[in-house]
Amino acid sequence: MINLLKYNLEAKKLKDVEIDESKLESEASCQMIKDYIVALRKNQRQWSANTKGRSEVNHSNKKPHKQKGTGKARQGTLAAPQYKGGGVVFGPKPKFDQFTKINKKERRAIVRYLISQKIKEQECIVLSDTDMKGPQTKAMAKFMDGCKIKSRRLIIGERADLTAKELIDNEKDLAARKHYNFQLSIRNLPKTEFSFLDSVNGYQVICAQQLIITEAGLKQFLEQCK
Repeated sequence: MINLLKYNLEAKKLKDVEIDESKLESEASCQMIKDYIVALRKNQRQWSANTKGRSEVNHSNKKPHKQKGTGKARQGTLAAPQYKGGGVVFGPKPKFDQFTKINKKERRAIVRYLISQKIKEQECIVLSDTDMKGPQTKAMAKFMDGCKIKSRRLIIGERADLTAKELIDNEKDLAARKHYNFQLSIRNLPKTEFSFLDSVNGYQVICAQQLIITEAGLKQFLEQCK
């Protein structure tokens, strides 16, 4: 059994959460994780760098000097790359269709594995609830200090399911409304991120020194591990 520390928003310690270690058995090889992280970071690139060659720069095509009689090397145009304002040789150009597809099942398995490892290594604590009457950054800073949480932290919240009526009425996500004040309270805290369980990515988990997961979010995560 694994015992995770559980706190409320006032940094008061509550009863530990017991997790059966067998529920955290998930498989992901080192190569799978490496390929996933490389693809994830590659897909974040904009590929928008653009430079102009000698045929594209807005520059005179006049010869810098006479062809013969000056003792200098022959030059054809001021737009040549060796002159100031000239074109760039083999410079970067915009690239398209550079997206690397990530298999959905592999992505889910890798994220489950990484979160499971954080739990096994006791680098995760449970937060009882995130209900706040209004944004309170000072209160959240006090919570982090009271729980002695490491500097780089990732907070994972549960995702509430929308009912059919709410989908028709274009209502906002229930979980987004529930965590709204909480998210506002932590956005000015350095090295602190918030993500919903179904949208968290493995790079966020790897970079985090400490995971903070809501009690409802932990319940959803354990259901996914079955």
